[in-house]
Amino acid sequence: MIQMKVISKRFGQINPLSIDSYIKAEGYEALKKAVAMHPSKIIDEIEISKIRGRGGAGFPAYIKLRALSNETGNKYIVCNADEGEPGNFKDRMIMENDPHAILEGMVIMAYATGSTQGYIYIRGEYQNAMNIFKKTIKAAEECGYLGKNILDKGFDFNVEVRSGAGSYVCGEEFSMIESIEGKPGRSRTKPPFPTEKGIHNRPTLINNVETFANFPHIVLNGGKKFAEIGTPSSTGTKLISLSGNVKNKGLYEVPFGTSIRDVIFKLGKGLENNRSIKMVQLGGASGPIIPEYMLDMSIDFDRFENFDSKTGTGAIIVIDDRFDIFDILLINMKFFVHQSCGKCTPCREGHVQIVNLLNKFISHRATEKDLMSLENLAYVIQQTSLCGLGQTSMTSIISSLRYFRDDYFAKVRY
Repeated sequence: MIQMKVISKRFGQINPLSIDSYIKAEGYEALKKAVAMHPSKIIDEIEISKIRGRGGAGFPAYIKLRALSNETGNKYIVCNADEGEPGNFKDRMIMENDPHAILEGMVIMAYATGSTQGYIYIRGEYQNAMNIFKKTIKAAEECGYLGKNILDKGFDFNVEVRSGAGSYVCGEEFSMIESIEGKPGRSRTKPPFPTEKGIHNRPTLINNVETFANFPHIVLNGGKKFAEIGTPSSTGTKLISLSGNVKNKGLYEVPFGTSIRDVIFKLGKGLENNRSIKMVQLGGASGPIIPEYMLDMSIDFDRFENFDSKTGTGAIIVIDDRFDIFDILLINMKFFVHQSCGKCTPCREGHVQIVNLLNKFISHRATEKDLMSLENLAYVIQQTSLCGLGQTSMTSIISSLRYFRDDYFAKVRY
């Protein structure tokens, strides 16, 4: 079996609006186990599991947890549900199908780190998920899994739902913090990092929806068992948002180490009308664009880093031979022009110039000098932008220059 359902095992099997339905499916058993453990032992299990963040960067989860637990005073837990990356929908599916798993993961990590206040930041377009999660919070409070004196252990933790207004950049941790505080969503200079100074300059843990949903499974079954799934550098499973020109679009859960080709052809059933693959974009608009011959590459954090990228949030967008690579690049870059918060010059001005250069290639007006300018500017934006938007937005440009350079030369005017 290519699929391995860990996070998605309850999808379609429970009523997401019923806490009783969740409890009958081992819901909150991990929390009961956790509150009987010493908080440090919980973090030890997360370290043993080797789980890395599922929001894109792939940072080891235990490091942030350990850092937050070492801080004193008021601390915050934030679930990043601002799923604004085009091509991704896995966080929405978790929130709409198994919301208590996310909340249980947040409560467990609050206990492990000594935090008393939590937020889930849901993108404004996800109104259904927002309504579901508000009901989830209320049900958990009524049953004693959230609020004051949780499970009679003298442990308090509250969660509030916050929402963005469609800003892509608020998916970046400091922009999200600014928004939660009621300010415009613009990033801050790092360091200090959120685990030192986050919300109201207090220590703050920020993890993705999928990351939090994994925590109950790890606590309940043990970090060692979790680490047996996947690869040595990338343990567990990954939710994949498969879209584009494939027959069976949808959400799939596979163990790390599965090849991209298997996801496309065994789960997605290949391309519509049996067309050939021109390119595949991984992770969404800010991910790399790769050619067909690279599809046997496994889904693995270390493998992706070989071409200066991350596994991203797990999107695989299949594009067939009807499309020109410049059509895709131009759509991506116009998106980033619109979504830049404007705080830093490389991002604010650089994306506009990238669009201008791409238009020259599309109209066959580009010269070899324009090709050099495009490449140099892409690296400048990537290396000097303040936040993750500019630092990752050039990935599609840089990867296309590497793997589809002939397409650029075909557009150059000599």
